[in-house]
Amino acid sequence: MSCGFSQEMYMQHPEEPCDVKFLTFFFSRLCSNQSGRYEEDFPFLSLCGRERNFVRCDDRPMVFTHLLQSPATSPGIMGDRELLSYCGGAEKLSAPFRPEALYMHPVSGRVYHPCSERGGGVGLVRSALAIELSPFFVYAPEHGQSGQPTHFLWGGQKHTLTNELAGCFPTVEEASGQKDELG
Repeated sequence: MSCGFSQEMYMQHPEEPCDVKFLTFFFSRLCSNQSGRYEEDFPFLSLCGRERNFVRCDDRPMVFTHLLQSPATSPGIMGDRELLSYCGGAEKLSAPFRPEALYMHPVSGRVYHPCSERGGGVGLVRSALAIELSPFFVYAPEHGQSGQPTHFLWGGQKHTLTNELAGCFPTVEEASGQKDELG
């Protein structure tokens, strides 16, 4: 297999599907491209042995795909805690689900959640999962669903959305200025 993924690695964990092993291997090595090569065109890099895999994506490299219950056997994690799994890695690639940290972008309507700094600090919530979560967003009555959600109903609680990820995106004015520059 490419990317330094060896038969030996497979033998260490034969119970896991090969694609989960590879995805875990690849995405656990993903970081910001500060190599001095192709940085503008490929903002992320996955170092796999001697290979350098330069990565570009339309939005974010970390895409949350599933909401999971964490297994009770996970060290340091309570068994009833929920995890957001990303990039097809099941529990191996996951982050604790923080409902209050969900962020709906005001222009695109895409939903985001914090992820590791190594992965850029922000992960995109896959459209299918965002659609499943959408009924739990609560909007200010005066704006209806055309405004930003203010709360998220989850686990029998009403979580106030922190919008902590808003600073990770250009403002509407900055984005329109960039669009004008691109012409």
